[in-house]
Amino acid sequence: MSTAVWWVRRDLRLTDNQALTAACQAADQVIPLFILDPFFARSPYVAEKRLAFLYGGLAELDATLRQRGSRLIVRQGEPTAVLTHLLAETNTHTIFAEADYSAYARRRDTAVAHTLPLHLTDGLTVHHPATLVKQDNTPYTVFTPFKKNWLAKPLGARPLPVPTHIPTSPQLAGLPLPIPPIPATFPPGETEARHRLTTFTLSPPHHPITRSPHHPISFYAAQRDHLAEDGTSQLSPYLRLGMVSARQATWAAQDAIATAPDAEATRGAEIWLSQLIWREFYTAILYHFPHVARGSFRPAYDAIPWRNDPAEFAAWQAGQTGYPVVDAAMRQLTQTGWMHNRARLIVASFLVKDLLIDWRWGERYFMQQLVDGDPANNNGGWQWTAGTGTDAAPYFRIFNPVSQSQKFDRHGRYLRTWLPELAHLPDATIHAPWQMPPLEQQRLGFGYGRDYPAPIVDHTQARTRTLAAYQSGRRVGHSAEGPR
Repeated sequence: MSTAVWWVRRDLRLTDNQALTAACQAADQVIPLFILDPFFARSPYVAEKRLAFLYGGLAELDATLRQRGSRLIVRQGEPTAVLTHLLAETNTHTIFAEADYSAYARRRDTAVAHTLPLHLTDGLTVHHPATLVKQDNTPYTVFTPFKKNWLAKPLGARPLPVPTHIPTSPQLAGLPLPIPPIPATFPPGETEARHRLTTFTLSPPHHPITRSPHHPISFYAAQRDHLAEDGTSQLSPYLRLGMVSARQATWAAQDAIATAPDAEATRGAEIWLSQLIWREFYTAILYHFPHVARGSFRPAYDAIPWRNDPAEFAAWQAGQTGYPVVDAAMRQLTQTGWMHNRARLIVASFLVKDLLIDWRWGERYFMQQLVDGDPANNNGGWQWTAGTGTDAAPYFRIFNPVSQSQKFDRHGRYLRTWLPELAHLPDATIHAPWQMPPLEQQRLGFGYGRDYPAPIVDHTQARTRTLAAYQSGRRVGHSAEGPR
């Protein structure tokens, strides 16, 4: 009997899995293989919460495979060595895997393909990064024309169905499934991913009186920036590990656009689709410009004279900066491994523009905490905020943490959720407790600087300092680049 290996990496699902489908079509038997690669255990970007989510996803994948006559085979070691041994052990001649685009993944796959029959399929993104280029075959570096090209390309086939039977040899040995280091903060697995996607894009909210025909995605445009609202899909961890495919999410968005009952619903679905395209844009940037993983997309900005104060960085990590919206968001991150996207922009701006700490410090810390930590999207988001990236906000755009808090958490619900020491403060002062008069503090039994820290930096002064540092760095950086 012919045998093929389905090498599972970032595609922990059976539905719409092009690598699995290709393996089933090419061979009589399929070996679903997951390799515990020591590279990731050594990485400074490893996150316990993401590992717990991954290991939980592997357990569910194994359970669904067993329902179809198969099971997940786990091996440990350097991928080329593991695969070489497995192919010799099973007389297998073909390996199928979903292509990945990080620098390490591409080096790994090149090394494997040099000696073994590795076939890579699409699936991590809807369109391969190499196919989304300008007419002169150079890559896009601005989102809007990238999106226009992306939308002009055919979406392709509907998501592939789940194979009904995946025969795997019962004699094949493997390691026990890895045990999560901590409890997962998100329910892992394909079942949960599909439920979230369906609930967000297809299921109307329960409203027995109005029986509204709208779906949660319909209100995405209006609610996505409000920190206390459950206005986002929270699908990013599932996309990160392929528990749902990019194509599944995109088709769901397109269907929501096609069936939207009004302009608001159409706009909500279109903006959510744009967020999926942003994900593909940052993947393409990492693919075409791998240097962004180490430094600024625009190298001139590597000359910025950062302050990099360790004590202030530690206060930022711990949610003890004295700015409630920053501290609430950082506590949400460390407790759950997830943070609202608007909050990510606020805390990143604060670290880089208020504390003048290198964006790479924050990028690494996020990767050490986020369940959805993705090298391309995390890097792209940090560089956008820092003003060092491609479609970057201008370097002089600096978020005011107080006005951002007032605008996107007007009544302080988000703040009170994550900062219980401020829960009894009124809406008028919770966003900036240091502005509370002493008599008001006494009346509320609140001690400014005692029950909650004073701000570690004055935003107005920090803004002036940062603008000067960026201007200085730009001059040095452009000089080092030489004439253009």
